[in-house]
Amino acid sequence: MADHFGAAEIPRSGSPEKHVSVAEGQEEVNDCPIEQVRLTVPITDDPLVPVLTFRTWVLGMTSCAILAFLNQFFGYRQNQLYISSISAQIITLPLGRLMAATLPTAQIRVPFTKLSFSLNPGPFNLKEHVLITIFANAGSNSVYAVNIITIVKAFYHRDLHPLAAYLLSQTTQMLGYGWAGMFRKILVDSPYMWWPSSMVSISLFRALHEKEKRPKGGLTRLQFFYMVFISSFAYYLLPAYLFPSITTISFVCLIWKNSITAQQLGSGLHGLGIGSIGLDWSTIAGFLGSPLTYPVFAIVNIMAGFFIIVYIVVPTAYWLNAYEAKKFPFISSHTFDSTGHPYNISRVLNEKTFDLDEAGYNGYSKLYLSVFFAMTYGLSFATLTATVSHVALFHGK
Repeated sequence: MADHFGAAEIPRSGSPEKHVSVAEGQEEVNDCPIEQVRLTVPITDDPLVPVLTFRTWVLGMTSCAILAFLNQFFGYRQNQLYISSISAQIITLPLGRLMAATLPTAQIRVPFTKLSFSLNPGPFNLKEHVLITIFANAGSNSVYAVNIITIVKAFYHRDLHPLAAYLLSQTTQMLGYGWAGMFRKILVDSPYMWWPSSMVSISLFRALHEKEKRPKGGLTRLQFFYMVFISSFAYYLLPAYLFPSITTISFVCLIWKNSITAQQLGSGLHGLGIGSIGLDWSTIAGFLGSPLTYPVFAIVNIMAGFFIIVYIVVPTAYWLNAYEAKKFPFISSHTFDSTGHPYNISRVLNEKTFDLDEAGYNGYSKLYLSVFFAMTYGLSFATLTATVSHVALFHGK
């Protein structure tokens, strides 16, 4: 629709009642309400650039499958190693350009249809690269339901039909996508629902594809990226191969080696981690992700919650012997019986029907958890209702 001056009216994101007039030849206004997004994401677009190309499908599906396998494989490590989609973002760039330089440009007809496509529609472009990275990101996170399958096979030694395992995994995945689709207006379309880590990927895309003049006495974004990439790769040789002991260092445990209390306070694996440091980036970013990609308010919020739970609530519950906590390790994900020994599942489980043997359970022991594990379970359920409360309080109008 045109206004009185013949300019098209473009609604502002998130504000349907407000408009900005853009006359022919005039640049569109970047009206995103989030400053970080305005400074990082360009609003320009070329609709003629090919996107769903042969290169996109091949590199995208391959990187998705590889990242899915690697992250599921490394997820079983005690110190988890996560390979993000940024790895695929870096690797697929030279592969895409190699395919653009070597593949034939002739059109290929799809049998029994009028459709055709080219293996090489032109130079490898930014849109292809972004879509390939989205493919990779879709497979970079392991399926949570795989934990159920793993537990059934590893701890209960029972076979699970591949079709049942597949349907379980797909059901949980589609449930998440379904909820996201139902709340698309709030979770996807709203300009306020931005994801800080995406800004890192966008900055890297621009550094890899946009031509930039090197400032005097400084570095371009691409040069800075290469410098950090080479430096981090070289440094990782130290904790990974040459000196694995620097992955985590606990000074409290080293000084008081024979003290149980010191181990509970200083151990980074089975204790509070007081006085412990990690010189391996996979240790720092293995569970909550890289701290470099999140705003300060989010980091402070997590630190405050961590401090309250780990350094106040859990130690208080442990030393007050809540739920007989002193019988069990301070921090452990295992289950225990009333004597403090590992829980013998075979005594309470009917091997034939895979059901709970109530008589065996009553004659054996209740199931006990470490105080930290119990808190973790309780708070994980609390976060579900806390999410609803947050939305109601801050976005209920």
